[in-house]
Amino acid sequence: MLRRKDENQGQWYVIHAYSGHENKVAAALKKRIKSFNIEDKILEILVPTQEKIEIREGKRKNVQEKIFPGYLLIKMVMSDETWYIVRNTPGVTGFVGVAAKPVPLPLKEVETIKKYSELKAPKFKTTFTIGEAVKIIDGPFTDFVGAVDEINQDRGKIKVLVSIFGRETPVELDFLQVSKL
Repeated sequence: MLRRKDENQGQWYVIHAYSGHENKVAAALKKRIKSFNIEDKILEILVPTQEKIEIREGKRKNVQEKIFPGYLLIKMVMSDETWYIVRNTPGVTGFVGVAAKPVPLPLKEVETIKKYSELKAPKFKTTFTIGEAVKIIDGPFTDFVGAVDEINQDRGKIKVLVSIFGRETPVELDFLQVSKL
């Protein structure tokens, strides 16, 4: 079986970066790779993200949520030169490994992370917590205040206990129908 020359080269490593700066670090790494002319040694950079639906101020918004905040995956041929270039990129705090030695990720783990990142069905992302007081802003119970009893991220639904006729009654609502107090 014939293989492309670079198909078997390099291993995947995890680098730690300042949380929230993963994309900046990836961009800086790409510039450094080009300027040091080592495209054949540092092959791929991955910031694992997944698409989610976030509900903010009553509006749905698709966002790319980082699966591992503060971490990037990098496929590279490890050498003193490549280690030095990656390690000294602004925003990189180090490699994940034992002592000072970076440990490569098993290919199976990388494939699993990639598959998880590529899942098409976005999940809802909410900032509600169980027991939190919320106000219903839409539907037949508008202006009622209640407490969050249950959260179903996958369906984008929330169960709120509201007081109706002196009894706590569970009402299932869409995330868009409630707001924080």
